[in-house]
Amino acid sequence: MSKTTLPAKMSALSKAFLRDESDVVTNLINDFPLSPSERAKITEHGRDIVTQSRALRDQQGTLDAFLAEFGLSNQEGVALMCLAEALLRIPDSETQDKLIAEKMKSGDWAAHKGQSDSVFVNASTWGLMLTGSIIDMDKSITKNPAKWMGA
Repeated sequence: MSKTTLPAKMSALSKAFLRDESDVVTNLINDFPLSPSERAKITEHGRDIVTQSRALRDQQGTLDAFLAEFGLSNQEGVALMCLAEALLRIPDSETQDKLIAEKMKSGDWAAHKGQSDSVFVNASTWGLMLTGSIIDMDKSITKNPAKWMGA
């Protein structure tokens, strides 16, 4: 293992920050070349994984069912993906709450109601629908849910 100094590592990081993605990919490919037979094996293996996954669609797990309903092909799936990615990088709870509120308001969660064969997905859909409605409620209602529910 090379003993690169910290200043050299920091300099390398600074140079790499916000680099053009196509340049980075081209450099990676050039730095780690694959033979045509290695590329063919990788492509075949990837194709096999996709084919087998599609063949086992009826045996999908809970997460697979959730991803099938809320994929990147719909606004709600994109909103959930944004939350999953961004919440990891937001350090304060106030900003996290604002992001959650924004994303929950942006989805038409009711459009997914009862659309899945999975009880988990349908229950999650109800949870997302309720979250979207509660976020829009007046603060006095959300601070005292027992009063709102008539309890």
